[in-house]
Amino acid sequence: MLNRRQLLTASAAGAAALALPASFASAQNYPSVEEVLFDAEIPVLGNPKGDVTIIEYFDYQCPYCKRGHPELMKVVKKDGNVRLVMKDWPIFGASSVHAASMVLAQAGGDYEKAMDALMATPARLTNKQIDAALKGAGFVLAAMQAAFKKDQKRIDGILARNMDQATAFGFGGTPSFIVGTKLFHGVMEEKALTAAIAETRAGRAS
Repeated sequence: MLNRRQLLTASAAGAAALALPASFASAQNYPSVEEVLFDAEIPVLGNPKGDVTIIEYFDYQCPYCKRGHPELMKVVKKDGNVRLVMKDWPIFGASSVHAASMVLAQAGGDYEKAMDALMATPARLTNKQIDAALKGAGFVLAAMQAAFKKDQKRIDGILARNMDQATAFGFGGTPSFIVGTKLFHGVMEEKALTAAIAETRAGRAS
């Protein structure tokens, strides 16, 4: 079984197993597999009952996250049996927090629509640009702000957990991925994502 130092050392080379017992995770303040893959407060895209989970730690101001998003969604849709969990990791400042908060406030219905609206923006964003993009996608800003205020405790908790996890895993920035129970640092294109999904399934079958 890997300890935290071994996990981070191995992941620097490309990927490492996350299989940690709950007692160890608790003792080391290290997130368990259940906490990472199945956070009930984060919306699930793709197939909620899929046999493989992909997690992306991302920021709405990260150009690589936005550039790779259509390809990620293409892989998830084409496969049909992947759970996709987008974990906001707002590392580019206050506007990133604002973007994440507005989108997460739509967890009850229009989360994916709001996320897609901001992922389609071409560059770094101000709060005004974020609000304009959401308004352009058909959202009523006053309603979004009211939803955020009502749900702020949940949203703040999600962002704090995501930050703690990304830090514990030694991620150096966005995007960073988990496929199944393996860590991947940096951009993953279609070929890499597809291979990681297949490897996860093959590992279970062996």
